[in-house]
Amino acid sequence: MSDTPNTLERSHRKERTGEVISNKMTKTIVVRVERRFQHPQYKKVVTQFHKLYAHDEKSEAKVGDRVRIQETRPLSKLKSWRLLEVVEKNKDAEVVAA
Repeated sequence: MSDTPNTLERSHRKERTGEVISNKMTKTIVVRVERRFQHPQYKKVVTQFHKLYAHDEKSEAKVGDRVRIQETRPLSKLKSWRLLEVVEKNKDAEVVAA
């Protein structure tokens, strides 16, 4: 298969970095992505958050980890991102004794 310019353009996918806020589902994590921008009229810096559902095949991401996710085909009703890597592990993770 040759890499024509058309296939190279289609292969570009969005990547985001965020914090894992939930990993209670099987092979799914919820990532909070932060976006900061200046308000057009009031010039105040506004912080906006998005909750994105991402596929975590090996269940390697834990709550509080910084992760990098990439856009992919829809995997379920809400899930259309997948985990690329865990950028930074959470150092303050609580150990729950059963």
